[in-house]
Amino acid sequence: MPSDGDVIYNRIAMLRAERGISRRELAEALGVHYQTVGYLERGEYSPSLHLALRLAQYFEVPVEIIFSTAPFPRIGSETA
Repeated sequence: MPSDGDVIYNRIAMLRAERGISRRELAEALGVHYQTVGYLERGEYSPSLHLALRLAQYFEVPVEIIFSTAPFPRIGSETA
């Protein structure tokens, strides 16, 4: 089991869903196999720096919006 320091969290699935993009469409745009996108989304595979930067460029967001070493807060979990 990987230690917490080895885990890379991501928002790829959320970004895909917001934009109505399938795993296959994203994979084709990035030049990777569609299963690679699934592995990335589930945290079973950490992307190379090159792939992480290409994902950020594709979604037009900073890389830290997509990837983090700490879990992202759940949407709607903030209290007023």
